[in-house]
Parts: sequence; structure tokens; C-alpha cells
Amino acid sequence: MGGVRGQGVVVTGAGGGIGAALARRFAAEGCRVAVNDLDAERARAVAAEIGAVAVPGDASAVVDAAREALGGTVDVWCANAGLAAPGDAFADEAVWSAAWDVNVMAHVRAARALLPDWLERGAGRFVSTVSAAGLLTMVGAAPYSASKHAAYAFAEWLSLTYRHRGLKVHAVCPQGVRTDMLTAAGSAGKLVLAPTAIEPEDVADALFRGIEEDRFLILPHPEVADYYRARAGDPERWLGGMNGIQRAWEDAMA
Repeated sequence: MGGVRGQGVVVTGAGGGIGAALARRFAAEGCRVAVNDLDAERARAVAAEIGAVAVPGDASAVVDAAREALGGTVDVWCANAGLAAPGDAFADEAVWSAAWDVNVMAHVRAARALLPDWLERGAGRFVSTVSAAGLLTMVGAAPYSASKHAAYAFAEWLSLTYRHRGLKVHAVCPQGVRTDMLTAAGSAGKLVLAPTAIEPEDVADALFRGIEEDRFLILPHPEVADYYRARAGDPERWLGGMNGIQRAWEDAMA
């Protein structure tokens, strides 16, 4: 793909799942890739597999290290690291705080560090792995749903604010993907997400189609567009339908 070939790409949370699939795809397309993950061993394993460099650590604090590892320039930042945070309104403050920190503030901190260089050069690409929960919601996961809505809102804000200055932004919003995060979603994930779950490589394919078409919103599950329209067009009906899923989940747990 000419649009990214040769560019320096950082993928956070790339020790497995969607992140690893993105790292492999960017490497296959001729990019210089930095693999980030909190788990240093997993980051190094993926990096060794694809001929990339490993930059382990907290995704919020590795921009400088990644820039250095890539020879001084980051062209594409994939804000992929995420935290599955089930729980209701009564979830501990620590759960809410962790979801907000990983799913939202890590994106904000990366953008703060990257934007000055990107705006000066008039070029940069920010890929935000959001989730369909950021457009819709997820039963049994209030911290996750709220933080993913915020992640989507931040990506949207970046796009509308800086697109005329050369910034490309993509919000990737899959439903269920066969990763550890789907397992962490527990019984709600099994009920709602597992039946239509796709492979991480399918998400990478969807992103690259979106890059080719210069699209902001990337929907690896195309049906999410219909759900999103239904939510906007008739909120009461949509909420009633989602409440039906909530009740089915409660019955399944009883």
C-alpha cells in the first residue's frame, strides 16, 4: 500500500489480538513497525516474528522511545491498547479510573506528544481502536461502554479539528473479535458478541480498506452501521431492544 509503505508505525497493545494483527499487516505492507505492549516478552516475540522493534511499557508513555526506535519519526500511531472493564454503576472507583486511563487518556497523551511534529509536517495518521461499544453500548460493562464512547468522541474531535492540516484519523469499531478481551467480557460477551465474532486479521483488513478509501469510521462488522442508524433514528425503540438483551443476560445468569 503506497500510502503507508516505508512509514514508521507504532501499535500499542500489540502483544496479541488485534494489535498483533495490525503490527503484522503494517510490516507486511513495508512499514517500519514498533511493537508496544505492557508484557515485554510478548512485545518482543511479535517484533521478532515480523522484523520489527519492541518498545514495551505503558502505552501512555512510550512515544519518545518509539520515535527513537523508528529513527526519529512516527508517521502512524495505532492507539490499540485497551482494557475490558465489566461492571455496573457500582463498580469500584479503581475500575472506572483504570478504564478511563487506558481507553481514553492513553490516546490523549499520545496525541499531545505526536501532534506538534505532525502539524508542523502537515502529515500524520492516528488509528484509534474503539469498539462498537463506543457507538452503541455493551450490557454488563458500564466502565467499558462509557470510556469507549469517550475514545470515539476524542478520535472524532481530532479528525474534525486537524484534517485540513494533514491529519488522518480512523476510528475502528468492531463488535466481537476472537481475542483475550472477548474472553474477559464473560457471560455478556458470550451472549452478545461471540455469535458474530471475527478474527483479528479481519479487523486489520477492514482498517486497510478504510485507509485506501480515506474513511474515518471503520466497521469490521458492517451491520453496526444499521444499529447506529437505529440508535440515532429512534432512541426509545433502540433502548427497548437493548433492555431486552439485558433481561436475556440476567435470565441466563439466574
